[in-house]
Amino acid sequence: MNAFTMKNWDEKIVSGTEGSGPRVAYAHATMAYSGVVEGESICDLLLYYAGEGYESGETTSPSFERFEGKVEGREGTFIVRHEYTFDAKGIASTFRVVPGSGTGGLAGLTGSGTVGGAMGEEKMGYTFEYAF
Repeated sequence: MNAFTMKNWDEKIVSGTEGSGPRVAYAHATMAYSGVVEGESICDLLLYYAGEGYESGETTSPSFERFEGKVEGREGTFIVRHEYTFDAKGIASTFRVVPGSGTGGLAGLTGSGTVGGAMGEEKMGYTFEYAF
């Protein structure tokens, strides 16, 4: 199974007020991946909260995630760009490898995928269609 676990999440509001109306937050996170991607990542997210709770509404929130590890036994780094939606129940994302971002054995990597899971779960799943 392709999955990841959240190791760290640090979030700060950068515009608006906690718990009231639309606001923007920045989050810095680290994750551990298993499955087709083996390794760790650092992700920087710009989050839009549409109202009083923790829902993105119909707006997506962008992020960049830098992976360090292996894909198909090839070792290196690469970066993906996400578009997240989320609510109190869970998250969903589509992502694409940033062209030219692969290094080492992952140079030339292309691909896209999805992320999804329920809030509060230890692991969340992902899909990743890729080519070298």
